[in-house]
Amino acid sequence: MSIQTPPTKHAIPPASLVCRQPATELAAAIRQRDLSVREVVTAFLDRIEAVNPHVNAVVSLRERAEILREADAADRHISDGGEAGSLFGLPIAIKDLALTKGLRTTLGSPIFADFVPDEDEIFVERIRKAGAIVVGKTNVPEFGLGSNTYNPVFGPTLNAFDPALTAGGSSGGAAVALALDMLPLADGSDFGGSLRNPAAYNNIFGFRPSQGLVPAGPNPEIFHAQMGIEGPMGRTVRDMALLLDVQCGYHPQAPLSYDKPASFLDGLREPATGGHIGWLGDLGGHLPLEPGILDLCEAALIRFPGFSTEPLLPDFDFEALWQAFVTLRQASSGAALNVLYDDPAKRPLLKPEAIWEAEGARVLTAPQIYAASVTRSAWYRSLLSLFERFDLLALPTAQVFPFDVTLHWPREVAGRAMDSYHRWMQVSAFATLGACPTVNVPVGFDEQGRPMGMQLIGRPRGDLEVLKAAAAYEAATPWQSGARPA
Repeated sequence: MSIQTPPTKHAIPPASLVCRQPATELAAAIRQRDLSVREVVTAFLDRIEAVNPHVNAVVSLRERAEILREADAADRHISDGGEAGSLFGLPIAIKDLALTKGLRTTLGSPIFADFVPDEDEIFVERIRKAGAIVVGKTNVPEFGLGSNTYNPVFGPTLNAFDPALTAGGSSGGAAVALALDMLPLADGSDFGGSLRNPAAYNNIFGFRPSQGLVPAGPNPEIFHAQMGIEGPMGRTVRDMALLLDVQCGYHPQAPLSYDKPASFLDGLREPATGGHIGWLGDLGGHLPLEPGILDLCEAALIRFPGFSTEPLLPDFDFEALWQAFVTLRQASSGAALNVLYDDPAKRPLLKPEAIWEAEGARVLTAPQIYAASVTRSAWYRSLLSLFERFDLLALPTAQVFPFDVTLHWPREVAGRAMDSYHRWMQVSAFATLGACPTVNVPVGFDEQGRPMGMQLIGRPRGDLEVLKAAAAYEAATPWQSGARPA
C-alpha cells in the first residue's frame, strides 16, 4: 500500500508562507507590489540558512548583504516604474554544471574547485535578464556523472524526505532545494535522467524539453553534443512553464536551437482534453525494477482525467538501443573528459565513472559511432510510428527507490547485476535517444515513505501537450508536491 503524505525525517521547521507560494504567484505579487523583492529574497535566504545545513543542496551561496543590495535595487527599479521581467525579484540558484559569470562553477570536481567563469551559460544570461536574482549554485555529482549527488568539493546532498537516502542526480541539489522550499524554482539538465530522476526522488516535477528547444552553450562543440538538455524543475507544472518560457528559443551560438513557440505558461490556460497513453511498464520484463514501482505508476495512471491507457511493448531491440546510448554518451561526454584524462596531474582527481567514460571514448571507432547513430535513428522512427496511435508514452522514472546515500550506485536491481554506473537508469535512455519532451510526475510513496515518479513522453516538439497532461495529472493528485514536515 502506498503512503500519500509521509512526513520528512529531517528535523526541519515548517516554511514561511512566502516560501510555500508557487513561483508564478510570487512573481505576480512582486509585480503588483504586494510583496517587495527584499521580503521575498529575505524569506528564501532565511529558509536556506535554516534548512540547507541538514541537506547540503545549495552551494557557493553568495553573501547575504550582497544579495540584499540587489534586492533593494530591484525594489527601487519597480518603484520608479521600471519594467519587470517574468522572473523579476525571484531568487534562484543555478545548477553547478552551468557557467555563472563571477560565481564559482565547480562541476563538483576538485579540478574546478576555484573556477570562476567570465561568462554565463546562454540560459543563465536569459534568467538574469528576466529579473531573477542568482543567490548561489545547486549541488551536483562530479561532472554530472551518476544519479547520486555527491562530490569531493561539497560532499553529498541528502534526500528531502530521509537524510539517509540519495537525492538522485545530477540535478539533486536543485530537486531538494525545491522540495524543501529553499527556492521557488530551479534549472536542471538531463542526459540520462538528471532532470527526471531527482524530481522523482524528491516528489516534484522535472521537465526534459525537446532537443533544441533550450539552447546549449557556450560550448566548444555545438553540432554533435545534443543528448544533454537544459530544462526547468518546479513544485508545480505552471512554475516549470514560467521558467521554460525564459530558457527556450533560438540563439545563434546554438545552431541546432529553434525559435521560441508561443508562451508555455499561457498555453496551460487551456486544459488537456484527454488522450491515449501507451503504458510501457518494464518493457515486457526487459527492465529490472524494484518491487512496488510498477504498482505506484499503474495506480497513478488511473488518476489521469480524460486519458485512457493501454499496455504497450514496442517491437525493438532494447539491448541494442542501450548499447547505442552508451556509445553515444562516451563519444560526447567521454571524449570531452579526455583533455583532463590526458593530464597526468588531473587524471588522479577524476572519479572512476569519469575515467570509465574517457577510456571508453578512446577506443571507439567511427563505424561504431555511426552504427549507434543509425540505431538511435531507427528508434526515433519507431517512436513516430507509436505517436500515430498514442498521445503519450509512460514508464517509471527510475528502476529503484531512493537508496543509501553512501552507496555510489546500485550494483544489482531485482537480482540482476548492473554492468555500469548508469545501467540502473536505463529507463531514462528511451526519451533521451528519441529527442522527445519528457516530464516526471510524482506518483506517491512506498511503505517506507520513499518517493517515486513516472515519465510522460510526448511527440518531438510536443512540449506543450506534455506539460498540459502533467498539469491535468497534478490537479488530480491527492497530495502536495515537495516535502512537508509533520
